[in-house]
Amino acid sequence: MRGHLGRWGLTVALAAALVVTGGAVPVAARPVGDDQRRLQLAVDDLHDLGITGVQGLTRVDGVLSRARAGVGDLRRGTPVPTDGHFRIGSNTKTFVAVVVLQLVGERKLSLDDTVERWLPGVVAGNGNDGRRITVRHLLQHTSGLYNYTNDLAVLRSYEGYLAHRFDHHEAADLVALAMRHGPGFAPGTRWDYSNTNYLLAGMIIERVTGRSWAVEVRSRILQPLGLRRTSVPGDWPFLPAPHAKGYQQWVPGGTLTDTTAWNPTAAGAAGNMISTPSDLARFWQALQRGQLLKPRQMAQLHDTVLADTFQDLVPGARYGLGIMFTPNRCGGYWSHGGDVPGVSTANGVSPDGERVAVLSLTTQLAADAEALAVYGRTFRLMDDVICGSE
Repeated sequence: MRGHLGRWGLTVALAAALVVTGGAVPVAARPVGDDQRRLQLAVDDLHDLGITGVQGLTRVDGVLSRARAGVGDLRRGTPVPTDGHFRIGSNTKTFVAVVVLQLVGERKLSLDDTVERWLPGVVAGNGNDGRRITVRHLLQHTSGLYNYTNDLAVLRSYEGYLAHRFDHHEAADLVALAMRHGPGFAPGTRWDYSNTNYLLAGMIIERVTGRSWAVEVRSRILQPLGLRRTSVPGDWPFLPAPHAKGYQQWVPGGTLTDTTAWNPTAAGAAGNMISTPSDLARFWQALQRGQLLKPRQMAQLHDTVLADTFQDLVPGARYGLGIMFTPNRCGGYWSHGGDVPGVSTANGVSPDGERVAVLSLTTQLAADAEALAVYGRTFRLMDDVICGSE
Protein backbone atom coordinates (compact mmCIF):
# COMPACT_ATOMS: atom_id res chain seq x y z
CA MET A 1 0.00 0.00 0.00
CA ARG A 2 3.00 2.26 -0.17
CA GLY A 3 3.89 4.37 -3.10
CA HIS A 4 0.73 5.17 -4.94
CA LEU A 5 -0.51 4.00 -1.62
CA GLY A 6 2.34 5.99 -0.06
CA ARG A 7 5.80 6.78 -1.44
CA TRP A 8 5.38 5.35 -4.96
CA GLY A 9 4.51 8.67 -6.55
CA LEU A 10 7.81 10.27 -5.58
CA THR A 11 10.11 7.38 -6.42
CA VAL A 12 8.43 6.63 -9.72
CA ALA A 13 8.59 10.28 -10.65
CA LEU A 14 12.31 10.31 -9.95
CA ALA A 15 12.79 7.18 -11.99
CA ALA A 16 10.65 8.39 -14.85
CA ALA A 17 12.86 11.44 -15.08
CA LEU A 18 15.64 9.08 -16.12
CA VAL A 19 13.78 7.94 -19.23
CA VAL A 20 11.79 10.94 -20.46
CA THR A 21 13.69 12.12 -23.49
CA GLY A 22 11.46 14.56 -25.25
CA GLY A 23 9.44 14.63 -28.42
CA ALA A 24 7.71 11.87 -30.32
CA VAL A 25 9.55 9.63 -32.77
CA PRO A 26 8.22 6.75 -34.84
CA VAL A 27 7.78 3.37 -33.15
CA ALA A 28 10.52 1.03 -34.31
CA ALA A 29 9.96 -2.51 -35.60
CA ARG A 30 12.30 -5.28 -34.47
CA PRO A 31 12.68 -9.04 -34.67
CA VAL A 32 10.41 -11.07 -32.38
CA GLY A 33 13.36 -12.63 -30.53
CA ASP A 34 14.48 -9.18 -29.43
CA ASP A 35 11.38 -8.84 -27.24
CA GLN A 36 12.24 -11.93 -25.21
CA ARG A 37 15.90 -10.98 -24.86
CA ARG A 38 15.02 -7.44 -23.85
CA LEU A 39 12.57 -8.61 -21.20
CA GLN A 40 14.96 -11.21 -19.78
CA LEU A 41 17.74 -8.64 -19.59
CA ALA A 42 15.43 -6.26 -17.72
CA VAL A 43 14.30 -8.78 -15.10
CA ASP A 44 17.92 -9.96 -14.63
CA ASP A 45 19.02 -6.35 -14.13
CA LEU A 46 16.27 -5.76 -11.57
CA HIS A 47 17.30 -8.86 -9.66
CA ASP A 48 20.91 -7.67 -9.68
CA LEU A 49 19.74 -4.33 -8.26
CA GLY A 50 18.40 -6.05 -5.14
CA ILE A 51 14.92 -7.32 -6.02
CA THR A 52 14.54 -10.86 -4.67
CA GLY A 53 12.12 -11.99 -7.35
CA VAL A 54 10.96 -10.49 -10.63
CA GLN A 55 8.44 -11.69 -13.19
CA GLY A 56 7.61 -9.86 -16.37
CA LEU A 57 5.41 -10.07 -19.43
CA THR A 58 5.28 -8.13 -22.66
CA ARG A 59 2.88 -8.42 -25.56
CA VAL A 60 4.03 -6.54 -28.63
CA ASP A 61 1.78 -6.56 -31.67
CA GLY A 62 0.34 -9.92 -30.62
CA VAL A 63 3.65 -11.59 -29.69
CA LEU A 64 3.89 -12.70 -26.04
CA SER A 65 7.13 -12.84 -24.05
CA ARG A 66 7.63 -13.92 -20.43
CA ALA A 67 10.67 -13.82 -18.18
CA ARG A 68 11.59 -14.27 -14.51
CA ALA A 69 14.64 -13.88 -12.29
CA GLY A 70 15.56 -14.45 -8.66
CA VAL A 71 13.75 -16.50 -6.04
CA GLY A 72 10.21 -16.65 -4.77
CA ASP A 73 11.26 -17.55 -1.22
CA LEU A 74 14.58 -16.43 0.28
CA ARG A 75 14.65 -19.20 2.87
CA ARG A 76 13.87 -22.06 0.52
CA GLY A 77 15.50 -20.66 -2.60
CA THR A 78 12.56 -21.69 -4.79
CA PRO A 79 12.22 -19.98 -8.17
CA VAL A 80 9.80 -17.18 -8.93
CA PRO A 81 6.63 -18.77 -10.35
CA THR A 82 5.75 -18.18 -13.96
CA ASP A 83 2.72 -15.88 -14.14
CA GLY A 84 2.31 -15.98 -10.37
CA HIS A 85 -0.17 -14.02 -8.27
CA PHE A 86 0.82 -10.70 -6.69
CA ARG A 87 -0.83 -7.73 -5.03
CA ILE A 88 -1.34 -4.97 -7.58
CA GLY A 89 -1.74 -2.16 -5.04
CA SER A 90 -2.85 1.10 -6.55
CA ASN A 91 -3.42 -0.41 -9.96
CA THR A 92 -6.75 -1.21 -8.26
CA LYS A 93 -7.61 2.46 -8.78
CA THR A 94 -7.86 2.02 -12.53
CA PHE A 95 -10.43 -0.77 -12.10
CA VAL A 96 -12.44 1.41 -9.70
CA ALA A 97 -12.30 4.39 -12.04
CA VAL A 98 -13.58 2.24 -14.91
CA VAL A 99 -16.57 1.13 -12.83
CA VAL A 100 -17.39 4.73 -11.93
CA LEU A 101 -17.18 5.76 -15.58
CA GLN A 102 -19.42 2.88 -16.62
CA LEU A 103 -21.99 4.15 -14.12
CA VAL A 104 -21.59 7.63 -15.60
CA GLY A 105 -22.23 6.17 -19.05
CA GLU A 106 -25.40 4.55 -17.67
CA ARG A 107 -26.47 7.95 -16.28
CA LYS A 108 -26.58 6.63 -12.74
CA LEU A 109 -24.30 9.39 -11.54
CA SER A 110 -22.31 12.30 -12.93
CA LEU A 111 -18.66 13.23 -12.62
CA ASP A 112 -19.93 16.62 -11.47
CA ASP A 113 -21.95 15.16 -8.61
CA THR A 114 -20.61 16.22 -5.23
CA VAL A 115 -19.37 13.82 -2.61
CA GLU A 116 -21.95 15.29 -0.27
CA ARG A 117 -24.77 14.22 -2.59
CA TRP A 118 -23.84 10.55 -2.29
CA LEU A 119 -22.10 10.48 1.10
CA PRO A 120 -23.71 13.18 3.23
CA GLY A 121 -21.64 14.26 6.20
CA VAL A 122 -18.69 11.95 5.43
CA VAL A 123 -16.29 14.64 4.18
CA ALA A 124 -16.56 17.38 6.77
CA GLY A 125 -14.60 19.10 9.53
CA ASN A 126 -11.18 20.77 9.69
CA GLY A 127 -11.91 22.66 6.50
CA ASN A 128 -12.97 19.60 4.51
CA ASP A 129 -16.21 20.14 2.62
CA GLY A 130 -17.85 17.39 0.56
CA ARG A 131 -20.15 19.98 -1.00
CA ARG A 132 -17.18 21.39 -2.92
CA ILE A 133 -15.58 18.10 -4.00
CA THR A 134 -16.89 16.27 -7.06
CA VAL A 135 -16.55 12.68 -8.22
CA ARG A 136 -14.16 13.96 -10.90
CA HIS A 137 -11.96 15.53 -8.22
CA LEU A 138 -11.76 12.19 -6.45
CA LEU A 139 -10.80 10.16 -9.51
CA GLN A 140 -8.35 12.80 -10.69
CA HIS A 141 -6.64 13.44 -7.31
CA THR A 142 -7.57 17.11 -7.37
CA SER A 143 -9.72 17.03 -4.22
CA GLY A 144 -7.03 18.29 -1.85
CA LEU A 145 -7.95 15.63 0.74
CA TYR A 146 -5.29 14.35 3.10
CA ASN A 147 -3.81 10.93 2.29
CA TYR A 148 -4.95 8.63 5.10
CA THR A 149 -2.14 6.10 4.52
CA ASN A 150 0.29 8.59 6.03
CA ASP A 151 -1.29 7.76 9.40
CA LEU A 152 -1.33 3.93 9.15
CA ALA A 153 1.11 2.25 11.54
CA VAL A 154 1.21 -0.91 9.41
CA LEU A 155 3.14 1.05 6.77
CA ARG A 156 5.56 2.92 8.98
CA SER A 157 7.83 0.26 10.51
CA TYR A 158 8.35 -3.48 10.85
CA GLU A 159 7.05 -3.26 14.40
CA GLY A 160 3.91 -1.53 13.15
CA TYR A 161 3.49 -4.11 10.43
CA LEU A 162 3.74 -7.02 12.90
CA ALA A 163 1.30 -5.38 15.32
CA HIS A 164 -1.33 -4.42 12.74
CA ARG A 165 -0.93 -6.65 9.67
CA PHE A 166 -4.14 -8.60 10.35
CA ASP A 167 -6.29 -5.62 11.43
CA HIS A 168 -9.62 -5.17 9.67
CA HIS A 169 -10.37 -1.67 8.39
CA GLU A 170 -13.65 -0.12 7.34
CA ALA A 171 -13.42 2.43 4.55
CA ALA A 172 -15.45 4.97 6.55
CA ASP A 173 -13.03 4.70 9.46
CA LEU A 174 -10.05 5.26 7.18
CA VAL A 175 -11.72 8.30 5.64
CA ALA A 176 -12.32 9.57 9.17
CA LEU A 177 -8.55 9.39 9.73
CA ALA A 178 -8.07 11.75 6.82
CA MET A 179 -10.75 14.12 8.16
CA ARG A 180 -8.56 14.76 11.21
CA HIS A 181 -6.40 16.82 8.86
CA GLY A 182 -7.27 19.86 6.84
CA PRO A 183 -7.14 19.78 3.04
CA GLY A 184 -3.91 20.55 1.25
CA PHE A 185 -5.61 22.89 -1.22
CA ALA A 186 -9.02 23.95 -2.49
CA PRO A 187 -10.73 21.35 -4.72
CA GLY A 188 -9.77 21.63 -8.37
CA THR A 189 -6.92 24.07 -7.86
CA ARG A 190 -4.01 21.61 -7.74
CA TRP A 191 -3.07 17.95 -8.12
CA ASP A 192 -1.67 15.70 -5.41
CA TYR A 193 -1.99 11.98 -4.87
CA SER A 194 -4.27 10.82 -2.05
CA ASN A 195 -5.57 7.31 -1.45
CA THR A 196 -8.50 8.82 0.46
CA ASN A 197 -10.02 9.79 -2.89
CA TYR A 198 -10.47 6.19 -3.95
CA LEU A 199 -11.88 5.00 -0.65
CA LEU A 200 -14.60 7.57 -1.23
CA ALA A 201 -15.03 6.48 -4.85
CA GLY A 202 -15.57 2.91 -3.65
CA MET A 203 -18.13 4.09 -1.11
CA ILE A 204 -19.96 6.04 -3.82
CA ILE A 205 -20.12 2.95 -6.05
CA GLU A 206 -21.80 1.08 -3.21
CA ARG A 207 -24.26 3.92 -2.57
CA VAL A 208 -25.18 4.17 -6.26
CA THR A 209 -25.52 0.46 -7.00
CA GLY A 210 -26.38 -1.08 -3.64
CA ARG A 211 -23.42 -3.44 -4.09
CA SER A 212 -19.80 -3.16 -3.00
CA TRP A 213 -17.14 -1.84 -5.35
CA ALA A 214 -15.59 -5.32 -5.28
CA VAL A 215 -18.77 -6.96 -6.57
CA GLU A 216 -19.09 -4.33 -9.28
CA VAL A 217 -15.47 -4.82 -10.39
CA ARG A 218 -16.04 -8.57 -10.64
CA SER A 219 -19.30 -8.35 -12.58
CA ARG A 220 -18.34 -5.45 -14.85
CA ILE A 221 -14.65 -6.15 -15.58
CA LEU A 222 -13.26 -9.45 -14.34
CA GLN A 223 -16.02 -11.73 -15.58
CA PRO A 224 -16.54 -10.11 -19.01
CA LEU A 225 -12.79 -10.17 -19.72
CA GLY A 226 -12.30 -13.67 -18.30
CA LEU A 227 -9.78 -12.48 -15.71
CA ARG A 228 -10.13 -15.62 -13.62
CA ARG A 229 -6.89 -15.08 -11.69
CA THR A 230 -7.68 -11.53 -10.64
CA SER A 231 -9.54 -11.04 -7.37
CA VAL A 232 -10.57 -8.69 -4.60
CA PRO A 233 -9.53 -10.63 -1.47
CA GLY A 234 -11.31 -8.46 1.10
CA ASP A 235 -10.05 -9.49 4.56
CA TRP A 236 -8.16 -12.56 3.33
CA PRO A 237 -4.50 -11.84 4.23
CA PHE A 238 -2.85 -14.43 1.97
CA LEU A 239 -2.15 -14.96 -1.72
CA PRO A 240 -3.37 -17.76 -3.99
CA ALA A 241 -0.79 -20.24 -5.25
CA PRO A 242 1.51 -19.90 -7.01
CA HIS A 243 3.08 -16.71 -5.70
CA ALA A 244 6.41 -15.30 -4.63
CA LYS A 245 6.87 -13.88 -1.15
CA GLY A 246 7.12 -10.14 -0.70
CA TYR A 247 10.01 -8.55 1.21
CA GLN A 248 10.15 -5.06 2.67
CA GLN A 249 13.24 -3.02 3.47
CA TRP A 250 12.12 -0.44 6.01
CA VAL A 251 15.25 1.74 6.10
CA PRO A 252 18.04 2.19 3.53
CA GLY A 253 20.54 -0.63 3.87
CA GLY A 254 18.30 -2.50 6.32
CA THR A 255 17.42 -6.18 6.31
CA LEU A 256 14.56 -7.54 4.24
CA THR A 257 11.50 -8.75 6.16
CA ASP A 258 8.74 -11.03 4.87
CA THR A 259 5.57 -8.95 4.44
CA THR A 260 3.58 -11.38 2.30
CA ALA A 261 0.67 -11.76 4.72
CA TRP A 262 -1.43 -8.74 5.68
CA ASN A 263 -5.06 -7.68 5.61
CA PRO A 264 -5.61 -5.55 2.50
CA THR A 265 -8.71 -3.84 3.85
CA ALA A 266 -6.13 -1.22 4.86
CA ALA A 267 -6.08 -0.40 1.15
CA GLY A 268 -9.73 -0.95 0.20
CA ALA A 269 -10.74 0.54 -3.13
CA ALA A 270 -7.39 2.30 -3.26
CA GLY A 271 -5.36 -0.91 -3.55
CA ASN A 272 -6.92 -4.20 -2.39
CA MET A 273 -6.66 -6.33 -5.53
CA ILE A 274 -4.57 -9.36 -6.59
CA SER A 275 -3.72 -10.34 -10.16
CA THR A 276 -1.13 -11.97 -12.43
CA PRO A 277 0.99 -10.46 -15.23
CA SER A 278 -1.12 -12.08 -17.95
CA ASP A 279 -4.43 -10.93 -16.45
CA LEU A 280 -3.18 -7.42 -15.83
CA ALA A 281 -1.82 -7.12 -19.36
CA ARG A 282 -5.17 -8.30 -20.73
CA PHE A 283 -6.98 -5.67 -18.65
CA TRP A 284 -4.77 -2.82 -19.87
CA GLN A 285 -5.07 -3.84 -23.50
CA ALA A 286 -8.84 -4.25 -23.26
CA LEU A 287 -9.14 -0.84 -21.65
CA GLN A 288 -7.10 0.96 -24.30
CA ARG A 289 -8.89 -0.86 -27.11
CA GLY A 290 -12.22 0.52 -25.90
CA GLN A 291 -13.67 -2.79 -24.70
CA LEU A 292 -14.69 -1.48 -21.26
CA LEU A 293 -15.91 2.06 -21.83
CA LYS A 294 -18.02 3.95 -24.35
CA PRO A 295 -16.18 6.56 -26.45
CA ARG A 296 -17.36 9.47 -24.32
CA GLN A 297 -16.22 7.79 -21.12
CA MET A 298 -12.90 6.85 -22.75
CA ALA A 299 -12.42 10.54 -23.46
CA GLN A 300 -13.21 11.35 -19.84
CA LEU A 301 -10.77 8.67 -18.65
CA HIS A 302 -8.02 10.30 -20.70
CA ASP A 303 -8.93 13.88 -19.83
CA THR A 304 -5.78 14.73 -17.89
CA VAL A 305 -4.45 17.46 -15.70
CA LEU A 306 -0.86 18.30 -15.01
CA ALA A 307 0.48 16.12 -12.20
CA ASP A 308 1.71 19.13 -10.25
CA THR A 309 3.90 17.38 -7.72
CA PHE A 310 5.74 15.44 -10.45
CA GLN A 311 6.63 18.34 -12.73
CA ASP A 312 10.12 19.12 -11.44
CA LEU A 313 11.06 15.51 -12.11
CA VAL A 314 8.87 14.46 -15.05
CA PRO A 315 7.97 17.49 -17.13
CA GLY A 316 4.67 16.89 -18.84
CA ALA A 317 3.44 13.98 -16.67
CA ARG A 318 -0.36 14.04 -16.52
CA TYR A 319 -3.09 12.21 -14.61
CA GLY A 320 -6.53 11.35 -15.94
CA LEU A 321 -9.25 9.45 -14.08
CA GLY A 322 -7.39 6.60 -12.42
CA ILE A 323 -4.76 6.51 -15.13
CA MET A 324 -1.44 8.28 -15.70
CA PHE A 325 0.14 9.48 -18.93
CA THR A 326 3.93 9.32 -19.03
CA PRO A 327 5.64 11.15 -21.90
CA ASN A 328 8.52 9.37 -23.60
CA ARG A 329 10.60 9.45 -26.77
CA CYS A 330 7.78 8.21 -29.03
CA GLY A 331 4.98 10.27 -27.49
CA GLY A 332 3.94 8.50 -24.28
CA TYR A 333 2.00 5.66 -22.71
CA TRP A 334 -0.72 5.00 -20.14
CA SER A 335 -0.23 3.18 -16.86
CA HIS A 336 -0.80 3.01 -13.15
CA GLY A 337 1.74 1.55 -10.77
CA GLY A 338 1.06 0.10 -7.38
CA ASP A 339 3.01 -0.69 -4.23
CA VAL A 340 2.08 -2.57 -1.08
CA PRO A 341 4.46 -3.78 1.64
CA GLY A 342 7.05 -5.95 -0.08
CA VAL A 343 5.62 -5.81 -3.61
CA SER A 344 5.69 -3.35 -6.49
CA THR A 345 4.06 -3.50 -9.91
CA ALA A 346 4.85 -1.42 -12.96
CA ASN A 347 3.06 -1.42 -16.29
CA GLY A 348 2.66 0.48 -19.49
CA VAL A 349 0.36 0.26 -22.51
CA SER A 350 0.48 2.07 -25.83
CA PRO A 351 -2.41 4.39 -26.68
CA ASP A 352 -3.75 1.88 -29.23
CA GLY A 353 -3.44 -1.05 -26.80
CA GLU A 354 -1.15 -3.03 -29.13
CA ARG A 355 1.92 -2.94 -26.89
CA VAL A 356 1.90 -3.68 -23.18
CA ALA A 357 4.36 -4.55 -20.44
CA VAL A 358 3.77 -5.69 -16.85
CA LEU A 359 6.37 -6.24 -14.13
CA SER A 360 5.95 -7.64 -10.62
CA LEU A 361 8.80 -6.99 -8.18
CA THR A 362 8.63 -8.79 -4.85
CA THR A 363 10.89 -6.47 -2.90
CA GLN A 364 10.30 -2.92 -1.75
CA LEU A 365 13.63 -1.17 -1.20
CA ALA A 366 13.83 1.88 1.02
CA ALA A 367 13.76 5.24 -0.77
CA ASP A 368 17.45 5.59 -1.59
CA ALA A 369 19.65 5.43 -4.68
CA GLU A 370 19.13 1.67 -5.06
CA ALA A 371 15.36 2.05 -5.08
CA LEU A 372 15.57 4.82 -7.68
CA ALA A 373 17.79 2.65 -9.86
CA VAL A 374 15.16 -0.08 -9.72
CA TYR A 375 12.38 2.24 -10.79
CA GLY A 376 14.57 3.72 -13.51
CA ARG A 377 15.16 0.25 -14.94
CA THR A 378 11.45 -0.56 -14.99
CA PHE A 379 10.71 2.65 -16.87
CA ARG A 380 13.45 1.91 -19.38
CA LEU A 381 11.74 -1.37 -20.20
CA MET A 382 8.37 0.37 -20.61
CA ASP A 383 10.01 2.85 -22.96
CA ASP A 384 11.58 0.10 -25.06
CA VAL A 385 8.35 -1.91 -25.28
CA ILE A 386 6.20 1.04 -26.28
CA CYS A 387 8.70 2.65 -28.65
CA GLY A 388 11.07 -0.13 -29.71
CA SER A 389 14.79 0.10 -29.05
CA GLU A 390 16.97 2.15 -31.32
